[in-house]
Amino acid sequence: MRFLATGISFLLAAPIVIGLAPARPAAAAEPYCPNRAHATPGEVPADLMAAFAAAFQLDATSAGGAGFVRCVGPKVMACYTGANLNCFKADTRRALPGATAWCHDHPGSKGIPMAATGHATIYDWSCKGRRAVAGKIVAAVDPQGYEAGNWRELP
Repeated sequence: MRFLATGISFLLAAPIVIGLAPARPAAAAEPYCPNRAHATPGEVPADLMAAFAAAFQLDATSAGGAGFVRCVGPKVMACYTGANLNCFKADTRRALPGATAWCHDHPGSKGIPMAATGHATIYDWSCKGRRAVAGKIVAAVDPQGYEAGNWRELP
């Protein structure tokens, strides 16, 4: 370091450091779960990508961007959106605007396509005249409100 003192410059051989504690080793990385910040679906972090790819029998390099993970207590749960699967909260409403519109245009339809109901609904829909009717439950919902069949526990 170079200092200027009353017109005279001089060099210090080494800086003087006062009051610093000795360096400590870095703490081990926190586990992904349990962590309340990860209770809702988020992108698969790099350190979980291999386990995610193995769980869904995917190539780890091509699995990115199509999956989600979340914590359920100490468990890491994963969902792959592959065939239009819903990885977010299930839609348990028994009245859907899209289904109502479908039945208005297609009265008496024995089924309502997911393009009208959305992929998150847990019911089999049909039309009774121009009224949309939620039929039998076709997807189980876990205690956190997600479609149970779309989520797998990662090791």
